[in-house]
Parts: sequence; C-alpha cells; structure tokens
Amino acid sequence: MFDNICKFLVENFSSDFATWLLGESINLTELSPKELSLEPIRADALILLQSEQSILHLEFQTQVDAEIPFRMIDYRLRVYRRFPDKAMHQVVIYLKQTNSNLVQQNTFTIAGTRHEFAVIRLWEQPTEVFLRTPGLLPLAVLSSTIDPEVILNEVAREINGITELRTQSNIAASTAILAGLVLDKEVIKRVLRSDIMRESAIYQDILQEGKAEGKAEGKAEGKAEALLEVARNLFSTGMPLKQIGRVTGLSIEQLQYLQVSESRESNQ
Repeated sequence: MFDNICKFLVENFSSDFATWLLGESINLTELSPKELSLEPIRADALILLQSEQSILHLEFQTQVDAEIPFRMIDYRLRVYRRFPDKAMHQVVIYLKQTNSNLVQQNTFTIAGTRHEFAVIRLWEQPTEVFLRTPGLLPLAVLSSTIDPEVILNEVAREINGITELRTQSNIAASTAILAGLVLDKEVIKRVLRSDIMRESAIYQDILQEGKAEGKAEGKAEGKAEALLEVARNLFSTGMPLKQIGRVTGLSIEQLQYLQVSESRESNQ
C-alpha cells in the first residue's frame, strides 16, 4: 500500500523528485517495465522514469528485503540492454525506521562483479528538504524529527496553501496514509482536514471504475457511493480490509483512505 502511494507521488510530481534526487528539475516520463521484460521480477513495485539522457529507477520499501541488491543489478543490466547510451540513477528509499543492517546495503557483490546503487533512509533526511515542493510534502513526517506531529501540522499548513484543489486533495490523502507509519490515526485525523480530500485521485478512481462499465456519470457516482456505504458498514464489523476488498471490489488503498477519512469526520 505505502509503496503504491509513493509510486503515485513520483508519477504525478516527477519534477519534484528529480530536483531532490538528481539535483535538477527536469521533465521525466514513465518508462513501462514491459519495455524491459520485467514482469517476472516484481515489476508492480518498480518505478522507472526517463529523460532524453537518463533513467531514474526508484524502489520504496517499508520492510527490509535481502533481495534488493540483486534486483538492482538485474534492473540495471536490463535497462542497459535496452538503452545502452542512457545514464541510470538507482535509489532505494526506506520509509520506516529499522535497526536492520539490510538498509545499509548499497552494493551487489559476487566474484568478479560489483554493482553500486544509492540508498536513502528517510528518518535520516533533513525535514526542510521535503517542505520545499508539493510532491515531497507527504514524506516530511517520515524524515529526521523527534516530533512527527509537529511536522504533520506544518505539512497541513503547506497543504492548505495549495490553490489547485485536485493537487491539494491528492497531497492530503497521500500524507494521511504515509503518516500512519509513524503516527496514531487519531492524531492524523485531528490535524488533516477530510473535506479537502473529496477530489483526491483515490476517490475519483472509484468513480472511474463505475464509468468503465458503461454507466452514465450519475449512475457511476451512485454505484461508487453504494460501494463506499457497504465498506463503511463492514468496517464496523471488524472485517479485515482484504476481505472487505473482495466483497466490494475496492482496492486496499481506497479502503485505507476511506477508513482514515471516516474516522476523521466522526470526530469533528
């Protein structure tokens, strides 16, 4: 779930991530894993962006994974086969603090071969880096701070200053979900406003699912509301999100967002 939120942010705010990770604001476009024959090796968790000269490869991780070094060299060689003249920047970004030594690994080494990649542990990064651009705001609460709630309040002020409603909603929803890694949901719902999330991409995805079945927009919205109401009722039974997803057809990300939003509204 969390890496999907990060993937959404990177794909929609690629220039913000390019400025942070590459040191320059350049236009990046999505590179489909299908072009590299990556489907057998977790292509769903892969983020590839490209410019004319380079390719940016990102992996967001909440849990440590001993296979990361091998995956990085595997991706690098596949990209080289397809784009031998393009530079490649590979970054593994760990979201949640851990004492595991695996988050220190930035090389893949076997006899006669050594490959290096960059590793970023968000809890070691200065907070101010993530307060400069909208696309990075949801990561600020995971940065180096002794008081994540204070940072969440600062992020909320920045979000309230975003004038474009859809961008504001998407950033707010992403912040609410990622903040769940370090803060209690009661704190999150007290700080972030639920009303500004109504136009978020997550909510709109539900509407689009209805439209894809050939429904008129009004009927699609009605179907979406019906699915949301079913999900709300199932929340109260204590049913696991995965089972609710099977019943309603909603994704885990959509259910997580709805759960946070509903809890926040009930306490206003």
